[in-house]
Amino acid sequence: MTSASPETPQDGRWAFLDPVILGVLIFDGFLCAVLSVIFLPSYLGTTPFPVSILVAAVVNLALVIAARTVTTTGKAALPLAGWIAGFLFCMVGGPGGDVLVLSSPLTFLLLVGALAPAIVFLFRVASKALASTGTSKRS
Repeated sequence: MTSASPETPQDGRWAFLDPVILGVLIFDGFLCAVLSVIFLPSYLGTTPFPVSILVAAVVNLALVIAARTVTTTGKAALPLAGWIAGFLFCMVGGPGGDVLVLSSPLTFLLLVGALAPAIVFLFRVASKALASTGTSKRS
């Protein structure tokens, strides 16, 4: 049997949930940024151990892949926009002038390391889509 289950994107019965799911994924990106900034200065004994960079990279990639299942490739980058908004939110000083984002090389590594895998994935998907439309137009 090859009938489509209700969870498949081809079935229109659950399509109204797609914007809600995308909104939750954007919020998850925001939350991932805040948590990765909070756990960035973590230590393993006396050694700095910024595992939140790796976790943020994996989570952002998973969020983008999940967003692609409910929307187009262009809108699939919206969880990354949520992550950037969360990162910028952490850069704003609090009531006592406290700032969560430290001025250290780890902050730059977090910014690049958390966004790079998802951006590379989106670039590869977009380039494959352009290549497939280019070959179909030639034939």
